[in-house]
Amino acid sequence: MDEKTVVIEMKNIVKKFGDFTANDGINLTVHKGEVHAILGENGAGKSTLMNVLYGLYQPTSGQIFVKGQEMHFSGPKNAIEAGIGMVHQHFMLIQPFTVTDNIILGVEPTRGLVVDKKLARQKVVELSERYGMAVDPDARIQDISVGMQQRVEILKVLYRGADVLILDEPTASLTPQEIEELMAIIENLTADGKSIILITHKLKEIKACSDSCTIIRQGKYIQTVKVAECSENDLAAMMVGRAVSFSVNKQEQTPGDVVLEVKDLHAKDYRGVEILRGLNLNVRSGEIVGLAGVDGNGQTELVEILTGLKKAESGSVTMLGTDIFNKTPREVFQYGVSSIPADRQKHGLVLDFSVEDNLILQHFEEEPFSSRGILNRAPIRSQATELIEKFDVRPRQSELRPAGTLSGGNQQKVIIAREVTNDKALLIAVNPTRGLDVGAIEFVHKYIVEQRNKGRAVLLVSFELDEIMDLSDRIDVIFDGQITGEVPGKEANEKELGFMMAGGKKA
Repeated sequence: MDEKTVVIEMKNIVKKFGDFTANDGINLTVHKGEVHAILGENGAGKSTLMNVLYGLYQPTSGQIFVKGQEMHFSGPKNAIEAGIGMVHQHFMLIQPFTVTDNIILGVEPTRGLVVDKKLARQKVVELSERYGMAVDPDARIQDISVGMQQRVEILKVLYRGADVLILDEPTASLTPQEIEELMAIIENLTADGKSIILITHKLKEIKACSDSCTIIRQGKYIQTVKVAECSENDLAAMMVGRAVSFSVNKQEQTPGDVVLEVKDLHAKDYRGVEILRGLNLNVRSGEIVGLAGVDGNGQTELVEILTGLKKAESGSVTMLGTDIFNKTPREVFQYGVSSIPADRQKHGLVLDFSVEDNLILQHFEEEPFSSRGILNRAPIRSQATELIEKFDVRPRQSELRPAGTLSGGNQQKVIIAREVTNDKALLIAVNPTRGLDVGAIEFVHKYIVEQRNKGRAVLLVSFELDEIMDLSDRIDVIFDGQITGEVPGKEANEKELGFMMAGGKKA
């Protein structure tokens, strides 16, 4: 295969939104059969650049060439016709529809006036086998895992004949196993001559699967490098503009009294199948307990029960000795539980509300934010301005912007700013750095450790094993709805934890 064939060329792309310049003269050259990563911090303009390539935005100035021919896309339809497909970070699937229905939507094969479902299903099966993507063509989207949904999105793009696939933060919500499967799929695609553009800020993944990498910082083009010639530290420094520390700075300290105690907890999942089978867990003040486990072993249900979003069948949950079993989210919060939720868009933010209103969601009825049922704008604004600065939310002066207009990583910072300043006895952090770049991860870890140092109890639930091992004072492994083992944080290693997460007993 001729590696030198240029399939995509973007020259001097500028994209402005009013006075704000999201892309400021960016260049990108992608070759046939390569994985080209686009690396940048949250809000650096990566997704904007790809939305320009996919025709969702029109560039303010600059040129786009596909296989040497200049293109002007007025919408994604033109980009798809030119062989470009995009898999978005937040999937665009219709939940009650089947996998096949979602893949063929809008381009249904017909026999006469009737949709030829049999032919469509056959084509979906052929595509999934060709690229090693196991999907059930008849399953409904609402019943399949996130990893499987992502495969459906990739198949949707391939079904429309894409040669260039843009993957936007494709591993943000995948488990470690699903990430490995995705890497194999990417390899199969490039072996078949497809080109992949990978928007990410996970350095490990760039090193694992990318050939070239273009770095952008605050909307500006920095440089394009060969990945094999750079270390993770080099990439991080180019991305953030300074050296980044990958280790968590944490002093030894002795934990205090038990804050959260969970005993013999039983619960069912959404299908009515028992998912927590007598789970026991405690977290003391001044310690971080990491919950390690493969997705689907009950951690989601446990967190929903602890935060009042779901009811358990039986067992006991106490906060500082007070019974909080099956209380409402409001009551749980008043008893001292604050949480960084797993799904920032569903449970973390009201996307249509402004950033400043999202920052006072649990306190809007209290002084100084309101008096006699009327909101006081001045204190709300000044609190938001202070937190935006302190937690490095970008763009600055975003107090009045709807939270939904921020990039994913900046939405996460808004939630962390709110929950950390709530200063409750227990902080439950679920995948707190999901979708964050290394600079922001360093920052979030600092705040989580700060909570522990202040004597707060922290329950950390994360699929990033590195994060669990770096932050936790004590690690509990959850398997099949029970805690099956416990390891002191400083003694943990990936092999042993992985073995326990798969149901093995601690040696």
